[in-house]
Amino acid sequence: MDVRKVVLREDEMPREWYNILADIKMNPPLGPDGNPVSPDMLAPVFPMNLIEQEVSSERWIKIPEEVLGIYKIWRPSPLVRAVNLEKALGTPARIYYKNEGVSPPGSHKPNTAVPQAYYNKVFGIKRITTETGAGQWGSALSFACSQFGLECRVYMVRVSFEQKPYRKTMMQTWGGVCVPSPSTETKAGREALEKDPNTPGSLGIAISEAVEAAVSDTSGQTRYSLGSVLNHVMLHQTVIGLEAKKQFALINEYPDIIIGCAGGGSNFAGTAFPFTLDKVNGKAIEIYPVEPAACPTLTKAPFVYDHGDTAGYTPLLPMHSLGHAFVPAPIHAGGLRYHGMAPTVSQLVNEGILTAKSVNQLECYEAGVLFARTEGHIPAPETAHAIAQAIREAKQAKEEGKAKVIFFNWSGHGCLDLGAYERYFSGALQNLEMSGEEMRAAMEIFKNYPKPANLKSR
Repeated sequence: MDVRKVVLREDEMPREWYNILADIKMNPPLGPDGNPVSPDMLAPVFPMNLIEQEVSSERWIKIPEEVLGIYKIWRPSPLVRAVNLEKALGTPARIYYKNEGVSPPGSHKPNTAVPQAYYNKVFGIKRITTETGAGQWGSALSFACSQFGLECRVYMVRVSFEQKPYRKTMMQTWGGVCVPSPSTETKAGREALEKDPNTPGSLGIAISEAVEAAVSDTSGQTRYSLGSVLNHVMLHQTVIGLEAKKQFALINEYPDIIIGCAGGGSNFAGTAFPFTLDKVNGKAIEIYPVEPAACPTLTKAPFVYDHGDTAGYTPLLPMHSLGHAFVPAPIHAGGLRYHGMAPTVSQLVNEGILTAKSVNQLECYEAGVLFARTEGHIPAPETAHAIAQAIREAKQAKEEGKAKVIFFNWSGHGCLDLGAYERYFSGALQNLEMSGEEMRAAMEIFKNYPKPANLKSR
C-alpha cells in the first residue's frame, strides 16, 4: 500500500545540526579594510555563542535540550506524498513534500528563531532586533522570544507591511513590535526615505535599520538576529533535511530531485544541505534552489563580494548578488525579495553542485492554486515557487516516462496571503522581470569591490 504520510516519533528527531562548512571551501567575509572579519568584530551584533557557530568547521553541532523541548511543539514535521497532485498531473513521478507549515507561525522560520533566541538568552541579552520581508521571520522570532522572555523589535519591509497586515498582528500577539521599513527611527531608514519617499522598501534596508538599532543600544543588552543568509542560520534549518532523510529511509525511497524556494537561502539550505553532502560524495541527484524572475540573484547575478544590507553596515560577503542598493519589484513573495544569497548556497551554485531556477509570479500562483485544489493546503507565495518547479519536473517525468522521486520543502502556508490570491483571481497580478538595463545599472556598484576566489570544495 502506498504511504501518504511519514511521521517520526519525538525521540527520532535529530539531536544534532549538520554544518556544511565542514565539507566545502569558502571565501571569508571581509571587513572595511579588505581583510577577513574576525569573530570579535561581530560581537557588537551577535552573541559570541552564535558567532562560534557561524565560524565553526565541526560537521555536527549538538542541539540544546531547551531548544529540542520547544521544537517538540511542532517537530518532527510530516513528510507527505502529494498523491492527488500526481493524479492531476498524470505523472509517473512520486512527489513528496516536507510540511513546515505546521509550526505555530506557519513556516520553517522557527527552526532557527528558537535557537537564536535561546543562545541570546543564555548570553544575557534582553532585546533582539531583526528585519522581515513577508513577515514569516518576524512572526517566528516574536514567537521564539516569547518562549524565552526576550523583547523583540521587527523592521518589516514596507510593501509587505501593507500587503500582509495580519503578520503584524501575529507579532504583536507574541509580544513583538513591528515597524514598517524604511522608518524614521534610524539613520539608514531616514536616508532611504530621503532618497525615495515612496520606496516599497527592501530586505537590505530593513537589515540596515535592525543592525543600527542593535549596535546603537549603549546598554549592551541588545543584539541583532538574522533569519537567513548566514552560516549559523543554514545550520539550524538542517533539521528539515535530516528529518526527511530518516523519513525517506523508512519507506525505502530517496529523492532524484530536491527543490526549495530561495530568497536568502534558509529553507532551501535546511532542506537540501543534508542531501548535498551525498551529492558532493558522488550521489546522482539534482538540487534546485528556485527564485523569482523579478529578483534573479542566482540565475543572473554574478558571484561577488557585497554587503548584506543597503547601508553597508555588514561585512562584505562572498555571494551571488544584484547589488546592495537594488530594490526588487514589489512582488507578493516578499520573503524572496533579497538582493543577495547565502554565501554557502552561492558557493555551491558557483561550483555547479546546485542548479538555480527562476519562476515568474503568475506561474507561481497557478501552481499554488493547483496544489490547494488537489492537496488542500494553501501555500505561501514563496512556497509556490518550489511547487511550480516541482510541477515542471513532474511534467518532464511524464514526457520522459520516468518514475522520478521529487521532493520539495513546503516552507509555509498562505493563509495570511489571501489578499495576494484575491489579486491573482481578479487578474490584477502580472509577471515582473528584471530588465537588462536594470541589471547593468545594478552591476555598477561592484566596480571597486574585491572578487571572491574561485574555490572548489572537492
